[in-house]
Amino acid sequence: MPSTRAKNPPTILQRAVAALARREHSRAELARKLTRYLAESDDPTAIDAVLDQLEAKGMLSDERFAGALARTRGASFGAARIRQELCQRGVAPELIRKSTDALKQTEFERARDVWRRKFGTMPRDEAQRAKQMRFLTARGFSVDVVLRVIKDRPRRSESGDDA
Repeated sequence: MPSTRAKNPPTILQRAVAALARREHSRAELARKLTRYLAESDDPTAIDAVLDQLEAKGMLSDERFAGALARTRGASFGAARIRQELCQRGVAPELIRKSTDALKQTEFERARDVWRRKFGTMPRDEAQRAKQMRFLTARGFSVDVVLRVIKDRPRRSESGDDA
């Protein structure tokens, strides 16, 4: 027989811990998520107090979040796209710079791998070249890296008109 007691809704702290158990969050991102659970009678500073508590215990860290996002998204996206994502999620500029500096060192190799998985062959004409370049720049790779990956010009046809 089901219990007749009403179940208490989770507290802000419980909701925050549950969200962090699923994945890393930035402080600003988690604060946004938690605000929808504040009751009208709740103090709006309660969220900041909970987030401060989680940071003090090491459960919430913008630095760790930024590093994790850069590592996981770095395989498919360029540094510019990751910088933009971190900025949108409320990470401080110095942490963004720290997290994306290492990505700049491997930008060409990562762009080439993404290009190889998506296309695998050099473009046959200007239209294909433009398509491949748009794809890589939309992924956040810098123009100079994209040009190096695409070899800066289409391959000439092999019918002998490149003499």
